[in-house]
Amino acid sequence: MINSTEKVISHKVGLLNLAEQLQNVSQACKVMGFSRDTFYRYKEAVDEGGVDALMEKTRKKPNLRNRVEPAIEEAVLKHAVAEPSHGQTRTSNELRRKGVSVSPSGVRSIWLRHDLACFKDRLKALEKHVAETGEVLTESQVQALERKKEEQEAHGEIETEHPGYLGSQDTFYVGTLKGVGRVYQHTFVDTYSKIAHAKLYTTKTPITAADLLNERVLPYYEEHELPMLRILTDRGTEYCGKPEHHDYQLYLALNDIDHTRTKTRHPQTNGIVERFHKTILNEFYQTTFRKKIYATIEQLQSDLDEWLLYYNTERTHQGEMCCGRTPFETLLDGAKIWQEKKLN
Repeated sequence: MINSTEKVISHKVGLLNLAEQLQNVSQACKVMGFSRDTFYRYKEAVDEGGVDALMEKTRKKPNLRNRVEPAIEEAVLKHAVAEPSHGQTRTSNELRRKGVSVSPSGVRSIWLRHDLACFKDRLKALEKHVAETGEVLTESQVQALERKKEEQEAHGEIETEHPGYLGSQDTFYVGTLKGVGRVYQHTFVDTYSKIAHAKLYTTKTPITAADLLNERVLPYYEEHELPMLRILTDRGTEYCGKPEHHDYQLYLALNDIDHTRTKTRHPQTNGIVERFHKTILNEFYQTTFRKKIYATIEQLQSDLDEWLLYYNTERTHQGEMCCGRTPFETLLDGAKIWQEKKLN
């Protein structure tokens, strides 16, 4: 069996043989798709070292003579942990002021060898360093870690410790049913277990937003002896208003639930429930509306409840906490974490 190296050599030799047969270098290069410079380079290599000289020359081992001195490499690595937000050019400039001469490309080469090329990787190195040494963070390090947290929240990655630690709530416009009118889905997703609750309404108001929590969410968590500590929503009128006159705000206050709002102009902060809305649209609504015609909101709610049961207890989830388990399995395992935390 001919390997790839032999194929490359035979192709190059074929060019030389064709030129000899045709007695025309230009014509041979045109037929084989090579340039004249390439032909003469191959011919020179064969004249000097035989056919073996046509083998591809690869550098399997790095040329260590090209690497920076160990002291410079150590300085770059220390700076990556001390100032993770600095890019390669800023790092090069800062080290040059301290008498360490290394180019921006040299900095990047060192980062690549030690898996520090990304800002997130340097933050992980910082967190590991602090955990191992117990050193007090500098102001710039604190700012870098806060920036990481903000970026995670902006992309839907939210800090959550156990089921009920943080719920995500939002409103989803389902569509218009003949004889019913506009239909809205109020949705709640637990950011830890991804357990989802949803109820359909013909309006989106503070009362309907609170009704979902009162009828479905809080009783569910009480049944599993779990708290509901905080809820994240967008800044829609059904969730935000003057606390003393707003039904949703009053309901949260009566049940001692903290209310967190998404950042202004950053709806993706509530990314967990947004992703759930995409899932329910693709896997439930777009299918069920092609199979059935609904005359009442109750009929649609019945099928929705059946799908939610499947979603929570049978459908595996690839989220950070679920890792291939169902949301319900994740909730049960997370409940143990909460019980241990409560005992401690």
